[in-house]
Amino acid sequence: MGRPATARVVTAGDREVITRCRTDELSAAELAETRALMDVAFSAFTDHDWSHALGGTHALAIEEGRVLAHGSLVPRHLHQGERSLRCGYVEAVAVHPDAQRRGLGSAVMAALEDLAPAYDLLALSASARGVPLYRARGWSLWRGPSSVLALDGPVPTPDDDGSIYVLPGASGVDLDGPIACDWREGDLW
Repeated sequence: MGRPATARVVTAGDREVITRCRTDELSAAELAETRALMDVAFSAFTDHDWSHALGGTHALAIEEGRVLAHGSLVPRHLHQGERSLRCGYVEAVAVHPDAQRRGLGSAVMAALEDLAPAYDLLALSASARGVPLYRARGWSLWRGPSSVLALDGPVPTPDDDGSIYVLPGASGVDLDGPIACDWREGDLW
């Protein structure tokens, strides 16, 4: 597996660490291997979860032709009061068990966080295992209540409260206020 033709390589010192590219720049083999990584890394990663990770920018650690780590940043809209926030939503962050504790998760996140200026904020839904990584990188817990925008208006999503993290940038969001996401299949947040 080579690097996608138009990929941007992110380096650490003199070493190439992360390949960053759009979904349409990944080959079928790269997509399949990345999807397989999700099955290894997560106990219940669904096809809906995978679809949420597509359509944006991917950051991959590829060594000797193997995808060892991945994360993607996809565009979404979040809503706080009357404000619609352009959000870069982080999805499918995973490191292969054989490659953990080498800084690949941090490198993937750094490559995605570099894209923050294009958005009002970055956001993600964190698993308990992921929280230490995100907190160490300066992500803040969204303390306010969450909801999803349905056809009949906002529907509370209390099961997601306490797992939403943001990197607010200069957007001036109120982390204690309510926030809503647009509806989607599968996990809403």
